[in-house]
Amino acid sequence: MLENKKAVIFDMDGSLVDSMWIWKDIDIEYLGRFGLKIPDDLQRMIEGKSFTETAEYFKERFALERSVEEIKADWNEMAWEKYRTKVMLKPGARELLDYCRKQGIRLGIATSNSRQIVDMVMQERAIAEYFSCIMTSCEAKKGKPAPDIYLITAKRLGVRPEDCLVFEDIVFGIQAGKSAGMEVCAVEDAYSSYQAQEKRRLADHYITDFTEIPEVAAILREKAC
Repeated sequence: MLENKKAVIFDMDGSLVDSMWIWKDIDIEYLGRFGLKIPDDLQRMIEGKSFTETAEYFKERFALERSVEEIKADWNEMAWEKYRTKVMLKPGARELLDYCRKQGIRLGIATSNSRQIVDMVMQERAIAEYFSCIMTSCEAKKGKPAPDIYLITAKRLGVRPEDCLVFEDIVFGIQAGKSAGMEVCAVEDAYSSYQAQEKRRLADHYITDFTEIPEVAAILREKAC
């Protein structure tokens, strides 16, 4: 899947790092502050939305008196320590980043998370230096499945969409990458396990984690020797 690719673009949460579990806990705690319980359909309703779009949705649906900016600030504060200490790269991710850098493949991030959180993750996991472009859906003005974030990232990386490979963990993200004219590899994640069949149908490739990529597997075998 890496053959002839000039750029690889990663979604962050659930794709590059194992973090989706955090947000259900935050939603439960946050709504609990207002005496509310998390609705069964909440995750489906906010999937793919940008950080700002999600805050707008919460404010409207739950009639919160907090402003959109205050809601976002609350979430950043609640998520900060969890991301700093508990969110790790998915298996094989660092080896893939190393491989791409050595091969001259440009790297980008296209995430629905906040700029503050993604920048902190990049620093804490010591991977910021790998990426030539880090783009959030808030900056792109539209969440996934709109292709905007991937098209903007490709443009900033200086490559054509058809020369990009995207790693995504949710259906809306896969649709965004495909709508942008890119090849997409679906990444397995417990959070989106109910979407596994649809992810396989929509994506060009499907992996459990990055260690299944032949180039990464070869690096790991060499390290083990």
